[in-house]
Amino acid sequence: MSLAETATLQEKGLTGRTVFMLATGAGFAVAAIYYSQPMLGILVNELHAGVSTVGLVPTLTQIGYALGILLLAPLGDRHDRRRIIILKGVLLTLALLLSAFSGGIIMLLVASLAVGITATMAQDIVPAAATLSPAASRGKTVGTVMTGLLLGILLSRVLSGFVAEFYGWRTMFGAAALMVLTITLIIWRSLPAIPASTTMSYPALLASMRHLWRDYKPLRRATLAQALLSVGFSAFWSTLAIMLHEVYHLGSATAGLFGLAGAAGALAAPLAGSLADRRGPELVTRIGTTLATLSFALMFLLPLLPVPYQLALIVVSAVGFDFGVQSTLVSHQSIIFSLEPAARSRLNALMFTGVFIGMAAGSALGSVILDFAGWQGVVVMLTLAGLGSMVVRWMSKNLHP
Repeated sequence: MSLAETATLQEKGLTGRTVFMLATGAGFAVAAIYYSQPMLGILVNELHAGVSTVGLVPTLTQIGYALGILLLAPLGDRHDRRRIIILKGVLLTLALLLSAFSGGIIMLLVASLAVGITATMAQDIVPAAATLSPAASRGKTVGTVMTGLLLGILLSRVLSGFVAEFYGWRTMFGAAALMVLTITLIIWRSLPAIPASTTMSYPALLASMRHLWRDYKPLRRATLAQALLSVGFSAFWSTLAIMLHEVYHLGSATAGLFGLAGAAGALAAPLAGSLADRRGPELVTRIGTTLATLSFALMFLLPLLPVPYQLALIVVSAVGFDFGVQSTLVSHQSIIFSLEPAARSRLNALMFTGVFIGMAAGSALGSVILDFAGWQGVVVMLTLAGLGSMVVRWMSKNLHP
């Protein structure tokens, strides 16, 4: 597709089919980061490694994702995003195959880092959707694509828990590679070229990120608030499978099913995007952080309930905080994408670097706290992270950009 045809597409808006393709691509890419979480118990047994060592699998994946966003995502402003998405799709396929054929924990850790770095194709897809969408419907479009991304995060746990328990963890990584390769080929055939928005050199691109961070308070507030929510989000999902196994004697397939509860929360993304288009994203961020914090705190009631009701309460909390986290994320993206259209990839990279630093910190801290203070200790951590995010968003009500 020529650049003139691309410009025409931007004026008309994206078709539903194109948005669905982008949402699917984002979901398949980011899901690769989370397949390992419900499988940690199986990996401990089959690779004969300690819990703390196997816990490095999701941690390194998230660190790789943060590094990939910081160092590679800015290239979307300098080069055709379509080419970047396709290249990363091929490399992600190879990284997942390396995971599937890992002979031991060391190789799996290396592969996990590579998976995290290349899974950042999801963070090239989101700015691509924003760029191709008219301003009047950008929030809704980004929200829809984010729904695919968020469903990928949450349903990946359902799928991997089931596949790992009945077919083995290697099968899961192999199937993931096939899914990524398939959507990459579809994107190669269907996505139009997306012209670069700058001619800066790569070093200049990286240097400009420091100025963007310094110049835009809304960017710093969005990053901090979302990173704090990400600490709680990651701590919950990275420790849930272990807690369910130790406390309730449930297997990885059952743990993965809890992802369905979180998937219900992902429905917030298009709704939040539409509300942000109509009422402004600041309001949605305050609602979202409050809902997430209250949902985290709800789990303080667990010791007061019989076991079946405890599990039901965990499900309710997961729906609530995922709804809050995803609503806030989509609204934060609406805020930062409006700051400087020519720098959308770099702005997105800065915010998501903070998000996945929070994810990695939550995964690591959650495991340590679970070991030393049990699940109630984890709940304290989740609630404090949510409160911190609430403070950032509600204080911004009285601050000027």
